[in-house]
Parts: sequence; C-alpha cells; structure tokens
Amino acid sequence: MKLTIPTYIQAIEPYVPGKPLEALEREYGISDSVKLASNENPLGPSPKALAAIRNGLTALHRYPDGAGHLLTRKIASANGILPTNVVIGNGSDDIIALLVRALIRPGDRVIVPRPSFLMYAISASAAGAVVDAVPLKDLTMDLDAMAERVTADTRLVFVCNPNNPTGTVVTQTAFDRLMNRLPADVVVVVDEAYIEFVSNPDCLKTGQPSDVNRPLVTLRTFSKVYGLAGLRVGYGIMPASLAEILNRVRPPFNVNSMAQVAAAAALDDQAFLQQTVGLVHRGLDELYGALDRMGLSYFKTEANFFLIDVGQPADVVFENMLRQGVIVRSMRAYGFPTYIRINVGLESENRRFLRALETVLSRKDTR
Repeated sequence: MKLTIPTYIQAIEPYVPGKPLEALEREYGISDSVKLASNENPLGPSPKALAAIRNGLTALHRYPDGAGHLLTRKIASANGILPTNVVIGNGSDDIIALLVRALIRPGDRVIVPRPSFLMYAISASAAGAVVDAVPLKDLTMDLDAMAERVTADTRLVFVCNPNNPTGTVVTQTAFDRLMNRLPADVVVVVDEAYIEFVSNPDCLKTGQPSDVNRPLVTLRTFSKVYGLAGLRVGYGIMPASLAEILNRVRPPFNVNSMAQVAAAAALDDQAFLQQTVGLVHRGLDELYGALDRMGLSYFKTEANFFLIDVGQPADVVFENMLRQGVIVRSMRAYGFPTYIRINVGLESENRRFLRALETVLSRKDTR
C-alpha cells in the first residue's frame, strides 16, 4: 500500500510508554515483578472509585453521558468554578490533542519545555505546527526564555508543573512574569498532573476561579494520585469560551461510563488522596537515604517520581534491572544518558528496587 504522508507526520518520533508488567514477565520468564516506571499509584485505585464501578456495571449496554454531567459538575464544585469552565477527556493527553486540533494550523508555533512530557511536541507536530523546544535551566522550566521565544505565529505555550521527568516546579512569581509578557491571543497550558504531591509552598497552582478569565488552561488527571490510570480520564479548566470550542471538536463519548463514575467518586475520597501523598513522601525519604548511603546522585522532586544518576549507560541498567524483575525508565531519550527515573512504590517495592539496583551496579559487565 502506497500512502502519501505529510513530512511533519513522518518526522514524529513515537511516544514509548513504560514497559507493562505482563510484557516483562513474558519476555524474561519471571514472575512477581515490580513496575516503577510509569509514575502510577502503588496503592491501586481509590476504594470509592472501585465501589462506583461495581455499582455501574449493569449499565454497560448504555452509551456514556456524552456531556459528562455528573463528573463535570463534581470537578467544577471541587475547584470553585462553573461547569462551563470544564472539559473532560480520555486522559489529560486528550485535552492536549483537542487544544491543538481547535487552535493550531500548519505553520503555527508552539513553545514547549525540553525535556518534558513528550505529548506536547507530538500533538503539536501532528498538526503541522513548528515546535520550539526551550531547554530547562537548572532542571527547571525557563519561563523567561520561553517568553522571549514568542513570535506573532505563536499560539500555545506549554508549562509542566511539576515537570516530568525532573520533578521541579515553577513559582507564582515566575509564572506571572510569563503571563504579563505574552500577547492576549497566546494560550498558556499548565499541566498539573502531579500537583497533589507538591509540598513546596512557593509552587504555582492554577485552576483557580480567577484563572478562568485569562487565556490559561489547567490540565489535571485521575491517573496519578487517584490511581485510575487504566481508565484514562482527565480534564481541563479554562475560559468558558474556549471550553465551548473544544466541546465542538470533542468526540461525544470520549470518556467511558466507568471512567466517569469512578472519577466522580474518587474526588470524594480525600482520605485515599492523603494516604497516597503520605506514602509517596515517606517513600521518597527512605529512597533518598538509601541512595545517599550507596553514594549515588539524584534530583529531589515535588512529584511521585525522581531521577537517579547511575553513573553508566541508563539503557544498560534498564535492561539489567528487567532481569531482576524491576521495571524502571531510562532517561536517555530525554537527554540524561546516565539517569533512570523511578516512581515511589510500596515500601516492599522500594526495597526490592534498592536491592536490585545494588546488584546491577555491582556487576562489572553492566558498564
């Protein structure tokens, strides 16, 4: 079959997700593996979300609520905004794609931090946009440099807070400087997928009632702190005029029925949220201490994941960790050739990771 594919599509490097547990066990002939590669919630889903799913199973023969009435109103109430300021999606990636579809034409410019979540650049490139990737400064997004790169053709600016994969945050002061320098027709998208884990009081947090009157979109997800990654549900908070445009191009059933009821119930489960955050912070302290004793360098984080310098090719360490039954993420593709990224797991998983890492790094053939 001979197809004519636009050059800007051919140039896209596909997103490579973390390796699934099933694939690891099948390929390496092992069992009882541990996955710390995809920043998932080690506690599993919110119990209230599970109960809501069980209660909703008998209605699977019906189409979902295309408007997401219950979930949209729950989100609005939790954030002190109106339902007209909310757009729900099949994960927050879906909102990124909707924004690009609605606002970008071929040749428009989109500014992204580098390294950061790869879907910003992939979605923009798929629409024929010119992606301007601005390097981090001291592992943090350089918002002043991003503002300087804005041109008359710029339509979107992406900010990841906390940033994936570095776990660093931007401050309200730095963000206000960015917003004050941008033309009114440039939309800033702040991805807050990990905002619930932040302990730094100076960290920017958007999605406030006053933000819906600005050219600003806040992205949130139920995949992380609420433990619903397998259901793919997220949302955007934005001006009502922009939400109305996105809802014109949003597929009518982009968020399935189980995802809607589970996410709505998860918003009520603040006890589970606090349990998850507490587990992550305790796990980080334990992991930091163990890595200090091993003499390894790492970057402290405001998220549930962080970077570790293993002092040798990360791809090799990744492969050898797989043979130990532990899945981590190599950061070579993100510009950190000797770094791996892990997320915090259960206490038993964290300790297994540490034992496996010690074993792998002690072997001469890993270099």
